[in-house]
Amino acid sequence: MNIEIVSIAKKERSVYDPLYKELVKMISRFAKVDTTELFTKDVTKAHTISPEASKQAYSRLLEPYTQKSFNVILHPDGKIIDSYEFSKLLDDKIAVKFFIGGAYGFEDNFLKKGDVVISLGNITMSHKIAKAVLLEQIYRGFSILSNHPYHK
Repeated sequence: MNIEIVSIAKKERSVYDPLYKELVKMISRFAKVDTTELFTKDVTKAHTISPEASKQAYSRLLEPYTQKSFNVILHPDGKIIDSYEFSKLLDDKIAVKFFIGGAYGFEDNFLKKGDVVISLGNITMSHKIAKAVLLEQIYRGFSILSNHPYHK
């Protein structure tokens, strides 16, 4: 199985990098994980214009990545699910892409490109924290599917 996490984020070193690396290593017995961080000049410019312009820039940048996979979009207004429901998102799939938006979220037209739109909870968190939580839930989901005791 292939998993890709695509996010609106600047490529930069982070204190979370060792955690990401460890979680990807843990997931590797179940799936291959790739991460793609995108932040173009168009996004930078849109941030100076308006939230709506920013959302449009995110959509233009991410749309090419929505092809040929099961798409899960993380959004504050998405459905809040538990770990067991999350595990079902991974079950019997060849490829799953997770999308983490920028500071202004996603426009409605992009949300429609998702097979499912979920929320990681009612709290606001940075994309770096969201990525760590997402990776942990991916590992937990695979643990549930394989009856591994980690999820208990």
